[in-house]
Amino acid sequence: MTEHDILAVTQAIQVTLSTEQALSLLQFRDLLALWNERFNLTALTDDASILQLHFADSLTLVPVIQGLERETPFNVIDIGTGGGFPGIPLKIVLPYVHMTLTDGTAKKLQFCEEVIRTLQLNTIHTVHGRAEEMAHQPAHRERYDLVVARAVAPMPTLAEYLLPFAKVGGHVIAMKGSDAHAEAQQALGALNTLGGELIRIVDVKLPNRDDKRALILVRKSRPTPRLYPRQAGGPRKNPLR
Repeated sequence: MTEHDILAVTQAIQVTLSTEQALSLLQFRDLLALWNERFNLTALTDDASILQLHFADSLTLVPVIQGLERETPFNVIDIGTGGGFPGIPLKIVLPYVHMTLTDGTAKKLQFCEEVIRTLQLNTIHTVHGRAEEMAHQPAHRERYDLVVARAVAPMPTLAEYLLPFAKVGGHVIAMKGSDAHAEAQQALGALNTLGGELIRIVDVKLPNRDDKRALILVRKSRPTPRLYPRQAGGPRKNPLR
């Protein structure tokens, strides 16, 4: 993977990067390869997969985020970030956002912290915890302008994890695959219960790939009832309808 490869792929998804930002993504790639030798951060280890399925996939959110009305600072939380996706690529490309990365696995967040230090990123930090618990904490409940997540759970369950973090007037973006449109329809009842409304589904295509992907954009229109999210696996075992 080279700087040229990154610039070509991101241009294809209508995202403009500076040379410095492309070099930061290359550093991120190097750290991911190094840490993946010791910890199972990702099953995607070759450059082509990292470029397409981690970097480009994460950055498909950029045009949607840039289209949102926002105030400064713009607070974003990435739920279930894993090895820092999509949160760290978003922070590199959108330096004005205040980014929180959260995950239930501490070692994955240790890796994210190493990336943050190495790339000297500002206004980004990690929080170790489960979404079901964090969303009931005053420091996080309805505090964020934007909540993002990738490959976490089916949409009716995911809505219950994400919407409690969004402030009224804020947004949620769920990164989904070929079933995005069906999942969004299945989640309409859950969204209504949780204070959200479906705004649109943005179909996205990664360069040189045939698989279908989409972003489900939800606006938080009302406060989420205090009951949600439910504890002890409730959102997964009994999804809202």
